[in-house]
Amino acid sequence: MSGTGLQAKVAILIALITALSAGFGGSPVMAAPDVVRGQVEAAGVRLSGDGTSTTFELELSEGVTAEVFTLASPYRVIIDLPDIAFKLPAGAGSTGQGLVKAFRYGSFAEHKGRVVIDTSGPVAILEAQMTRSAATNRVVLKVAMAPSDAASFGQGTGAAQAEGGSANAASKPALFEEAPPKPKSHGKPVIVIDPGHGGIDPGAMGINNIAEKTVVLAVAQELKAALLKAGRYDVKMTRATDVFISLDRRLKFSEQNAAELFISLHADSIEEKNLAENIRGATVYTLSERASDEQARAMAEKENASDLVAGLENIDQGGKDQVKNILIDLLKRETSNFSADFSHVLVSRLAKSIAMSRDPQRAAAFKVLKQPHAPSVLVELGYMSNSKDEGQMTTGAWQKQVAASISAAVEAYFAKRTAEHP
Repeated sequence: MSGTGLQAKVAILIALITALSAGFGGSPVMAAPDVVRGQVEAAGVRLSGDGTSTTFELELSEGVTAEVFTLASPYRVIIDLPDIAFKLPAGAGSTGQGLVKAFRYGSFAEHKGRVVIDTSGPVAILEAQMTRSAATNRVVLKVAMAPSDAASFGQGTGAAQAEGGSANAASKPALFEEAPPKPKSHGKPVIVIDPGHGGIDPGAMGINNIAEKTVVLAVAQELKAALLKAGRYDVKMTRATDVFISLDRRLKFSEQNAAELFISLHADSIEEKNLAENIRGATVYTLSERASDEQARAMAEKENASDLVAGLENIDQGGKDQVKNILIDLLKRETSNFSADFSHVLVSRLAKSIAMSRDPQRAAAFKVLKQPHAPSVLVELGYMSNSKDEGQMTTGAWQKQVAASISAAVEAYFAKRTAEHP
């Protein structure tokens, strides 16, 4: 059987027999005979081979059910696992070998782990199996791959299941759900705090190997505490733990909770080392289909690619209802004005307590800000690539300080709104 044919068959069989075993008590494909309940530990990983054949091996404390499939645009091999404790060596996956450029791992959803392997081109899965090592008594998950061609690869074998359902459902924009958003209540304004990235998607990495996802979650928790202390807001967070949340799910969460203000927290990074120490400070972004400058456009493109980093399909969302688009555009005009108002207030407050970038107010087409129902901003708190910014962002004192500034901006924004619309 050719590599391409085996690739498709492996992906289908893994999905099909796993599903059947859940209903009929059969043995799931790729599960070791002695699967145990509870969290399994992944403690070792190895790449071997060259450009003609490359093998990825993950060492597990016990056997689990795994699903392996491929995706294009860009080319990736995805390994889905249950809740796994990844305890791999620092820096694992940052470099590749053979057909593998790099790989990343982490939480993909609640009780679901994922490994995303970036390949240098289309590949076929030659072998996908799980065996117990007699030497270590550990289970080794082995995935062997060989070069394929774009025509045979197509869009890959595809995921049997993605976040909370099919891959298509997971990638469907929340803006176009048929269910109408929950009407705004007459109680406390709902504020949604959105810590960027998470789980398998670490975001920008600092010069001391500190992940953006960790810093922004810490600031989000401080901001939530500050807003709750004021007692005037209903505060929600898109994620409260180190878990991956897709951009569509973040949008849907905001809509379902009838957010009246959406604040997405991030941290930037500069790849050019010769520039890293000269570029620092916070920036506040609002939504615009036309970016305010090239740097803003590049930033939006990078943030919008977070779903691809986590191994979701890049699905073309064409053919949308034109009437609905017109209504959304009308709503955007109002929320765009409110977003700009909050951005002005926020930059003013932040400038009093932390370093700001040279151009602290910018705009671009950030997907997570495409919310017709709520004013929204994306805050880049600083640069993980700058030693001074990174050093400050990782301290509790700085995190409390910036949270207090954002909280004060929220207070000023709603005070103005109340005065204008008593």
